[in-house]
Amino acid sequence: IGTDELAACSDDDAPLDNLVWIGVMGIQDPLRPGVRQAVDDCHRAGVIVRMITGDNIETARAIARDAGILTKGGQALTGLQWRKMTPEQQHAVLPRLQVMARSSPLDKQIMVERLQERGEVVGMTGDGTNDSPALKLADVGFSMGIAGTEVAKEASDIILMDDNFTSIVKALRWGRAVNDSVRKFLQFQLTVNIAAVLLTFASAVFSSDGQSALTAVQLLFLNLIMDSLAALGLATEGPTDALLSRPPLQRNSALITFEMWRMIIGQAAFQLGINLLLLNHGLEIFHLPDTPYGTAVLRTMVFNAFIFLQVFNQINCRRIQPNEFNVFANIHRDTGFLLVQLFIVVAQWLIVTYGGVAFSTVPLTGVQWAGTVFIGLLSLPVGLFIRMLPDLSTCFGLESANSAAQQHRPEVSTARMRMEASVKDVQYAVRFFSAIRNSQLAKQQPGTGDDNRNFLGDVPSYIGRASTMPSSDATAVPTTNVSASSSWTRVKRAYDKSNGNGGSSL
Repeated sequence: IGTDELAACSDDDAPLDNLVWIGVMGIQDPLRPGVRQAVDDCHRAGVIVRMITGDNIETARAIARDAGILTKGGQALTGLQWRKMTPEQQHAVLPRLQVMARSSPLDKQIMVERLQERGEVVGMTGDGTNDSPALKLADVGFSMGIAGTEVAKEASDIILMDDNFTSIVKALRWGRAVNDSVRKFLQFQLTVNIAAVLLTFASAVFSSDGQSALTAVQLLFLNLIMDSLAALGLATEGPTDALLSRPPLQRNSALITFEMWRMIIGQAAFQLGINLLLLNHGLEIFHLPDTPYGTAVLRTMVFNAFIFLQVFNQINCRRIQPNEFNVFANIHRDTGFLLVQLFIVVAQWLIVTYGGVAFSTVPLTGVQWAGTVFIGLLSLPVGLFIRMLPDLSTCFGLESANSAAQQHRPEVSTARMRMEASVKDVQYAVRFFSAIRNSQLAKQQPGTGDDNRNFLGDVPSYIGRASTMPSSDATAVPTTNVSASSSWTRVKRAYDKSNGNGGSSL
């Protein structure tokens, strides 16, 4: 409207006539940077993201689509619809449910309970006081450090200091890294324990003088490698993006998989066999004299070879998944592991060279050092050979890393929902064009009585429009006839009148 007309209008009575339609302006609250990528990372890691909000259903759908939460084939419900369902109906809709709008705090609690009844590990986010029951009930509760209330923070397990969804992905990545570190340490620890106990027992029983291959002090240093140094070396590797490329673990999955047992038993058997061979035939292999000094050199070589078998087996334990063959992947970035390995090698050289009576060792020559290091290096190709063995977990009743007992996979994956929705769209399109063809044939044959026949059957009402087909989560929107007194009619009449009178500007 013009400036003069605007001054004559009151604040409570806006003009409705003689207006010119220029356009409609909308305001959108954009997503935070990185949210879409974080949701994609969760989907890649096998984590299902569901949005529970108090917003309107259409607003919730738009935001969920923009964030990548609501995918093709997914469903969106309101809290009222969710509460009207029976527990059986809720379980039936849960695999495809991705958005819940107009929800109450009770809806969140029911959602957590239903998911836990299905054996799911549930993580819940919240910032308000009314979210605290759901945060407490969930397996992992995430509260907001900035916008969250003190009640929500007390009820949660993890507080997001930046109130950002990407922090959840970081927590997921670190959680898997810690779990892998524990498994790596267990694999290395059990291998050394089995090999050391069997070697000490076998060498003491079958030797002529009743002495074991490893002395008590040497076993103490070996125990230092097994416990403290191994824990430091195998637990310092940080999380990588590769951790998000595999499904999550089951709630009750075994800590040691078949692949780990296979590597533990295989490496322990190899270490026991190579050390017994060296202990019984080392004098001939390295051309050592059959004297007390030659025997001392041989026992020092057995101790040195056993230590270097653990050094290279520690490299071998950096990867525990069955499809991970490159044990040197990203080793240049694992500074803590390299420092631990360097410390073990330097300490072993000092013990062998200057240990003397305390460690029952004698200095070795360069050839003897090279021979023992080479024996330890054999642990790597042996580990590669063990990884290439077939999966016989079912024969031994153990859980394979790729089995359903270990990996948790959703009942209905996102890819399956998209495929089913695409198949339905194709079916609707085929039926639509078939209906057009049948209607044309009916027109060419007058008098058949099929002029008013509905060839589309139960095809959705959106088929046949010029716009693109919506996803299968779309719901029918009821339409009403526009009366002559409606707002749109008044605006249209005002627009025509203003064009005829030269018009004002809005």
